[in-house]
Amino acid sequence: MHAILVMNKRILSIPQLLFIVGTRAMLGAGVALLAGGRLSERTRRRAGLTLALVGAASTIPAARIVATSRPSLRERLAARFR
Repeated sequence: MHAILVMNKRILSIPQLLFIVGTRAMLGAGVALLAGGRLSERTRRRAGLTLALVGAASTIPAARIVATSRPSLRERLAARFR
């Protein structure tokens, strides 16, 4: 049996998209700092935890933006004619 995956397209403004990308980047940079070894232990841990926590904390508002955004015009038209 094969599973069928469906991806919904959403309309986001540029500021919304930048917010979502920024939160993902902060989370990724924080995890990378925690895993890396180029900075001193204390600096790396403080910066890494700060970035990771801010990225993780902003995940809920970012998810809410996506969940409440409008479907694309194509998605709306397809739903109308089903």
